[in-house]
Formats: sequence, structure tokens, C-alpha cells
Amino acid sequence: MKQILFMFMFCLLLTACSAPVETKQAIAVDQVKSFNTAYQGPRYPMVVGKFENKTQYHKGIFYDGKDDQIGHQAKQILKTHLVSTNRFVMMDRWNLKELKKEAEFAGQPLNVTAGKLVISGAVTEFGRRETGGEALGGVLGGSRTQSAYAKVSVSIIDVNTSQIIFSAQGAGQTSLTNEQVLGFGSKAGYDATLTDKVLNLAMIEVVNRLVEGLESGKIILPGKSQ
Repeated sequence: MKQILFMFMFCLLLTACSAPVETKQAIAVDQVKSFNTAYQGPRYPMVVGKFENKTQYHKGIFYDGKDDQIGHQAKQILKTHLVSTNRFVMMDRWNLKELKKEAEFAGQPLNVTAGKLVISGAVTEFGRRETGGEALGGVLGGSRTQSAYAKVSVSIIDVNTSQIIFSAQGAGQTSLTNEQVLGFGSKAGYDATLTDKVLNLAMIEVVNRLVEGLESGKIILPGKSQ
């Protein structure tokens, strides 16, 4: 009996001292419809202008309007997806100070290409909610669903005339449901990534509409193509 108890305790000790298990997995990201598609048309220099969070999300009593996290995030997502369409030449205006320093290190003047188009917009709707229910007060089980919704609006502006030549909206919704039956099933806490995912989905939709407008001739671009 003592030998069995000793072996049992020895196995527990080995389990407690075992190295943690590390897992790695690459996850495919959502892309616009025109990603990696062939395109032979003109590509126009474009600058991402102001992009603001017009909702009350992430705007507490101490919000001063300077640190617009949702607006900055939306701007970066928009720029990334526009580049992936291969329909525009995107100009970077966020890193001009860094670019100027690197040009000085190289002993060359910073030769910035002017954009012909400016795209600006806003996150117009954004929110999260949580729903769920229990069976017999939770004895038999229950479910919990976390949902997030976002809507964005953008406009393309002619630099020379300040004319809005095209506008589009995009929206997205994502949800996560966890269910338990008789104590079995998944149980998760607050998933903050839903906020990022739904903003990305909304931006993908609006970029898809921009590409559709460009290829259908609804967007009349100014000047000469590159």
C-alpha cells in the first residue's frame, strides 16, 4: 500500500514539475475581395486624411478628444486594406518626421509625392452587447453570447477641387457564443478581440464598395494616371 501511495505521489510531482506546453498556429486574416487579384488600370496617389470615432465608444468622462484610439485603429486598417487592393498608391503622412531624419542620414532631401486624392471618414456606429440565459437557474446549463457591431463611412475627395467624388458605407457584426450543459461545455470571459474584428470587417466592406465603384465607373478620378 505504501509503495502504491509513493508511486502516486511521485507521478503527481512529475506532473507538477513538467514543462509548460507551448502551441503555435498561424491564423488566416480576412481580406478584401480584390486582394491579390490582377489589375491593369490606373493607380492614383491617395492620402488617408482625418478618420475619427464619432460614437461614444471609448469616450469616458476623462476623454479629451486627443487620444482617439478607435479612430487611429480604423485609419491604419483602412490604409492596409487600400494598399492590398492594388488600385491605389498610398502616401504615408504619419511618419514624415522619421522619413525626414532618414533622408538627412542619407544626405538627400525628402522628396514627397503629392496625393491626388484624400480619403477621410468616421466610425459612425459602434457597440457591444451580451445576451444569455440559464436553464433551471443554471442547474441544467446556459449560454452566453457576446456581440459587436460597427459601421464606417468614407469619402474620396479631389485634392485640387475639394469635391467629394465618391462616398460609401460599410458595416460588420461578429459574435461569440459559449454554451454549457450539465456543467460541460465552454465558458469564456470578456473577449476584447471582438472589438478589433468587427472594425476590420466593417472596413473590408467599405473598401470593397470603393473598388466596386472604381471598376464600375462610378468613381471618376481626376488628372492623369500613374
